[in-house]
Amino acid sequence: MKTYSIALIPGDGIGAGVTEAAWAVLEKAAARGFRLEGKTFPWSCAFYKETGAMMPADGIETLRGFDAILLGAVGWPAEVPDAVSLHGLLLPIRKAFVQYANVRPHRLLLGVQGPLRAENFDILCIRENTEGEYSGAGGRVHQGTLDEVAVETSIFTRAGVERVLRFSFEQARTRRGKLASVTKSNAQKYSMVFWDEITRLLSAEYPDVEVTSYHIDAMAARMVMAPESLDVVVASNLFGDILTDLGAAIQGGLGFAASANINPDGTAPSMFEPVHGSAPDIAHLGIANPIAAIWSGAMMLDHLGEHDGARRIMAAIERTTAQGVGVVPGRHKTDAITAAVLAALD
Repeated sequence: MKTYSIALIPGDGIGAGVTEAAWAVLEKAAARGFRLEGKTFPWSCAFYKETGAMMPADGIETLRGFDAILLGAVGWPAEVPDAVSLHGLLLPIRKAFVQYANVRPHRLLLGVQGPLRAENFDILCIRENTEGEYSGAGGRVHQGTLDEVAVETSIFTRAGVERVLRFSFEQARTRRGKLASVTKSNAQKYSMVFWDEITRLLSAEYPDVEVTSYHIDAMAARMVMAPESLDVVVASNLFGDILTDLGAAIQGGLGFAASANINPDGTAPSMFEPVHGSAPDIAHLGIANPIAAIWSGAMMLDHLGEHDGARRIMAAIERTTAQGVGVVPGRHKTDAITAAVLAALD
């Protein structure tokens, strides 16, 4: 029986509860044909307050030996600035393990009522995940004075842009054969024109994929007005971040927003996480929706090659939401939603 080693990082706030829920479902799914061995790491804002770091100095090397990483949530802004927690844990993992494709599915689960009149949409957003606007290049000088200057430089490399675009073309080939590439090249005449040029060059290699380029504002409008017209959407780190939060909204909320940070080459572990964040305001109430974390776990199984296990989890999620469980924020407790998904797996 094949065994997969999984690093569990529950993190902050509701991360602990939803990770526990996802792991329970994953373990039950694994009972048929494979095994999961999980090891939990306490890296979080609480860890930072105790040690001065979001993870140990050897944290990356520790994680490197695992087959995949399941992350709950990172952040507790009242205790640790977001710029510290994000750059101390999540971004270093993404960059060190070359998880350059952030994959986020957006569709309505059975029984979920979205805010739009449209219902039959199925969008796969792919966000460049290791450079671009989140490269961390820049600095501040003359801090605290009237002459203070802050500079943030976006970094777009040919290798980085080409690989995420190529990944997106390949994903479009497995779906409906449509790719939407998102930039703002009318205003950003260097980086975004560069992105558009590489999109056009690569499109010649994928004549079976219909490619359309959009500006970010036009794409935001299209996701609201005509989401059913979209298939695979690819964007830079910042634009992809914004669009996928919009995608979460049209699919019914952050409680359904799953994601995968993929290393497509398989040279390092990929990481799977719900998009919703740590939600400190409800962390003590036990009402966090674990569906996004469970869906992320299904994406993890699919990535590991356990396609049947992933399909069974997704079917269990939809049987649960079709019964009205977990579809309204706060109506059902985390434990109740988890129990319903576990029962639906039988």
